[in-house]
Order: sequence, then structure tokens, then C-alpha cells
Amino acid sequence: MKIMLNKTYCSAVYGINACTITVEVIVSTGLHYYIVGLPDNAVKESLRRIESAINSCQLHMPRQKIVVNLAPADIRKEGSSYDLSIAIGILASSGQITNIRLEDYLILGELSLDGSIKPIRGVLPIALQARKEGFKGIILPKANAKEAAIVTEIDVIGVENLTQVVEFLNHTVTIEPTKVNIQTFFQDDTAIYDVDFSDVQGQENIKRALEIAASGGHNLILIGPPGAGKTMLAKRLPTILPPLNMTESLETTKIHSVSGNLKAKDSLVTARPFRSPHHTISDVAMVGGGSNPLPGEISLSHHGVLFLDELPEFKRSVLEVMRQPLESRQITISRAKLTVEYPASFMLIAAMNPCPCGYFNHPEKECICGTNTVQRYLSKISGPLLDRIDLHIEVTPVLFDELSTTRSIDDSRTVRRRVIQTREIQKERFKSFPDVHCNAQMSTRLTREICQIDEAGRKLLKTAIERLSLSARAYDRILKVARTIADMENSPTIDNHHIAEAIQYRNLDRETWNGKF
Repeated sequence: MKIMLNKTYCSAVYGINACTITVEVIVSTGLHYYIVGLPDNAVKESLRRIESAINSCQLHMPRQKIVVNLAPADIRKEGSSYDLSIAIGILASSGQITNIRLEDYLILGELSLDGSIKPIRGVLPIALQARKEGFKGIILPKANAKEAAIVTEIDVIGVENLTQVVEFLNHTVTIEPTKVNIQTFFQDDTAIYDVDFSDVQGQENIKRALEIAASGGHNLILIGPPGAGKTMLAKRLPTILPPLNMTESLETTKIHSVSGNLKAKDSLVTARPFRSPHHTISDVAMVGGGSNPLPGEISLSHHGVLFLDELPEFKRSVLEVMRQPLESRQITISRAKLTVEYPASFMLIAAMNPCPCGYFNHPEKECICGTNTVQRYLSKISGPLLDRIDLHIEVTPVLFDELSTTRSIDDSRTVRRRVIQTREIQKERFKSFPDVHCNAQMSTRLTREICQIDEAGRKLLKTAIERLSLSARAYDRILKVARTIADMENSPTIDNHHIAEAIQYRNLDRETWNGKF
């Protein structure tokens, strides 16, 4: 018997990048099935799915020795997305498919027992890698076709079952490549959000702080009693952030695609993510991980907002693992056989009560917590973590007169317009620094270079640092916030009132709170 070797191509995703896998199939004399190339259990079990799918589609499963090699052999192959590529390799090696077009396409998908093809994860990075390596197209589940079609200059062939793939490769049917109009995904307004800044009555000082945070990309913490509106304010922050550009949208979509969170109708993420994990979340769920590392909440918040409500209720270890990503804007997950990196450039917005009962330092209600109880509660948040949060804002309850006011309130679209103008100033400033996009991302060295202050400003800042016992990192945070406030006024210099306002946003460093942490 003539031994036939055929090659098909699929892809594996590691982190948010893809690696092309060559599937080599030989059908020869014998009765056994072998799959080599470091497959996991899901790949080893593929024979039963493939055999049933081939028979269900009225095709012939060879009753011979079949050897499948997944190359390169030193990379672990996980998941069920290799099913379709292996099946096509078997059919080609048994003479049921012409192999003329196999080298032109990446082929991937999970097979059901009836021959239908189920959607897979990580399609966007796979399509990007396919274009980079010069493939003509990619054959994949129809449910994933719109996501892959975001990538131009490559044919995206969406299929529903194995029969369609065989007929397409044998030239007996024509399947038109899936096309999408990327421009229809982007809307330069706040219509994609269900909430609006105008919903918030009163709290003008808090809304001012949120606008500053959005304008400079600063992290922020809200401290106040229950019912003061902390969560309501935080949920409206994404509505005033600048819209995602194409590069940011692709980066964000890749992460959500790899994690399996991308819905079929949402082939491209165009709204900034807003993630709000429960305080019982584990370390791994927050930063990512697992035997096959997947992105965690901090990466799913990339280019968006991570909101941590009831901050002291989170486990100390969960909060501490965020310290490094807050500085480097990426997270590295190391395992015995691989290391992956996920981007994690997000705005951290936290909310907390000032004490367990919620009424410490309240102007009207009396706190029933003892001093030691309050101290234990607040000490759950470490000083180094607080240092990485630029704005500390005390939220007070809204008075009835403010709730019932009928005066005009700026909506999200109006505020967002101002934020975009401020970000444009920063974009021009940092055009020679490709890794810096807003004031909050400045390094210490760049902060000292950009945020120059005069002698009066230095004296003011020195007095504040001595009285509040601020750290060197807090000093840089004040300068960055002051630079943002100056940008909002289109001021080329940082004046005293900019520094004074920035100092006011270090509430947790004040004497009332100092010593509680």
C-alpha cells in the first residue's frame, strides 16, 4: 500500500498571541491511531469525535494505521480546536480530499459527533497570525467568522459542518468569504452605555474628581458611608472616557477572545470594559492563570475600568498581587512549561466604607465601631497600594435639596468632549514616548521632566508632604494630578492652585485618616 503524507495547518494560542501548528497525517497499513506532538487529553480524545463526525457526514473513516503529528512537538497542544484540521488531514491522506488547497488555509474548529462545527476561542489573534504568515485564508466555525473578518487581506471562510469544508476544498461548492465593515462598530458618542453622568444629582466635587481621573487616566478611590453614591458614580466613569481607537479595540478584543468572553454578535469590542469582580475573588481569577493560563480580571479590564467595591473586604493577597501590574501595566504568568504575558493597562476605581458600620467621620450619624476596629478595617489596605492610587475622594451623602434640584447637569457626552480635548494635549506631549498615552502613565523620571513647578509651588508641596507624611510615590502622584488639572485648563505651566487642588485629593493622607492605615 502507498503511504500518503498530508499536511494541514491550524493554530494554538498562548497568551494573546498565536502560533501556527502543522498537522502531519499518515495513513498506512495497520489498525492503530497515534497522535504525537505533546497533545493534552482533549486532543488525544479527538479520534472518537472525528470518527463519528466523518461517518455522520457520509464520508469514510480509514480502518488503517493513522499517525498524526502536531508540530512543533515541543509546544503543548490543548483544547479541541484541532479536530477539524486533523479530520481534513485524515480525509486527504485517504484520498477523499484533494490536497491542492490545503497549504493555503488555516483550518480549525471543534467537531460534534454529527459533523457540525462548534465555535472556538482566540480567533482574532489566530487570524492576525495567519495574515502575518501569508496564508490565503482561514477556515473556521461560522459562529467565529465575523470576529476573524475584522482582519483584512485574508479570506475568512465560515463553515457549519464537515461536509461544507470537504466540498469547498474539492471545488464542488463556493463559499463567499465573510466581510465586515469595521467603521460600523465605532460610535463616537455614549449611546452604547445604559447609564449617563446626568443621572447623578449633586456630588459636584466628586464628579470633578472623576473628570480629572478620566482626563489623566488616574486611579481613584471613593470613601464614604453606605448609600452615598459611590457605586453609581463609578459605573458612570466609562461613559466619559475617550472612545477606543482601532489599536486599543483590537488589543481588547484579543483578550476577550482568548478568554472566551466575546459574544457571537460582538465581533469587536468597541466600548471600554468595565469589570466589577466580587470581593470573594481568588488571586488567580484576578491576575489570570490556571494550568492553561487564561487572562484574569485585570487583563479583561485592559483599556477600561476595574471597579473594586468594598475594597477592604477583598483578600489581602488579592490586593497585593495588583501592585506590580498597576506600575508595569502588564502581568506575567509563569508555569513549568511556558510563560505568558497579558496586558493590564487599566484604571483602578475602588470604593469603601470608612469603617465596618460605615459611619466613621460622618457629619450626622455616630460610628459604633471602636478605634481598634476601625484601624483593623482600614489596615486591610496596605500603604503601598494606596500610594498607587492617585486620587482619594471622600464621598458624603447627597442632601435632599440637591436630589430635587432641576438645574441643568452636564451629561456624559459633554464631559467626554472635555476629556478628549485634555487627552489630545497629552497625546501631543507624549508623541515621542510610544508607551505613554496619558499623564498617569509617566515614569518617575518623566514626571520630574514634564511636571516642572516654580519655587512657590515647591514650598506648597513641601509643606503638604511634611504635614501629611507623604511617600516619594505620593509626591509623584500629586505632580501628575496637578499636570492633568493644568491640562484641563489648557495651561502650559503647573500653577499653585493646580497643586493645591491635587493635594486636596489625598484624603486618606490627612490627619483625620493618617495612622489608621
